[in-house]
Amino acid sequence: MCERNKINKTFTLKEICEYLDINCENDDEISGINTLQDANENEISFLENPKYEKYLKNTKAKAVLIRSQDADKLPANTVALITDEPYLKLAYLTKLFAKEPWEDGGYQVAFSAKVHPSVQLGKGARIGKNSVIMPGCVIGPDVDIGENCIIYPNVTIYRDTKIGNNVKIHAGSVIGSDGFGYAHTKDGKHVKIYHLGYVEIEDDVEIGANTTIDRGVFGKTIIKKGSIIDNLVQIGHNCEIGEGSILVSQVGLSGSSKLGHHVVMGGQSATAGHLEIAPMTTIAARGGVTKSIKQPGTYSGFPLMPHKQWLKLQGILSRFLKKS
Repeated sequence: MCERNKINKTFTLKEICEYLDINCENDDEISGINTLQDANENEISFLENPKYEKYLKNTKAKAVLIRSQDADKLPANTVALITDEPYLKLAYLTKLFAKEPWEDGGYQVAFSAKVHPSVQLGKGARIGKNSVIMPGCVIGPDVDIGENCIIYPNVTIYRDTKIGNNVKIHAGSVIGSDGFGYAHTKDGKHVKIYHLGYVEIEDDVEIGANTTIDRGVFGKTIIKKGSIIDNLVQIGHNCEIGEGSILVSQVGLSGSSKLGHHVVMGGQSATAGHLEIAPMTTIAARGGVTKSIKQPGTYSGFPLMPHKQWLKLQGILSRFLKKS
């Protein structure tokens, strides 16, 4: 999947810099964009948030969009693309590398699969043995659906999504749409960040109706084996849902949230972005996770606290109100 999903556009670094209005005469070929940690010698990266400075010294990126005061922290063989607005330049650059959202062409459907005539299949889509695709579905280019899957009516699966075996996706769900990512100009204009990654859904996952799972900005959003996701759940870009996890209706996960195995999140609970939840943790209904949880347990409330502590607090408040 990773090989198939690689961006198939290439530009010279000089062409990219002309597009971004940055000075650079390097003619090396660039094939994509990635994080500082994951970029290879043919990719561009960026530094916006100081907490990612620690990755500068070991990055393999060919070039990095970076402010002048941080340029000396890069490895000797990495080109510094000096700008006062690295994140904004990144946003403009994602459009240059974005794939076409739809391509017509050949696709593969196993003989034993059942695909309704109203289903739209993009170029390179693959449907495995005994899978069922119901009316009104749209399966984008290079989507790979495994064996014994059931895709219920009016599901939309964007390009490059990988779906394992024995997966059920209920009606109206959207898999692989862009996440909520924008950079902003100094005068307040919103500049879209095109998401260049994909979604991977492992075996034995069930996804409820009208749930949305965003693709990665770079890399993937992944739902691991045996997870169960209820109706009306929102999973942001680059999230990782651990094996056997359960997300109840109206859960919302901000981008890059990482859930360990067998995490349970109750209805209307949510996470802030870029945090981790320890395996075997339960977040009670309407719990708000604003920082990483390192110790398994049951947590409630907002701000989040251990469930027993939350129950004591409710008891104290109840007695206080009775006295008043």
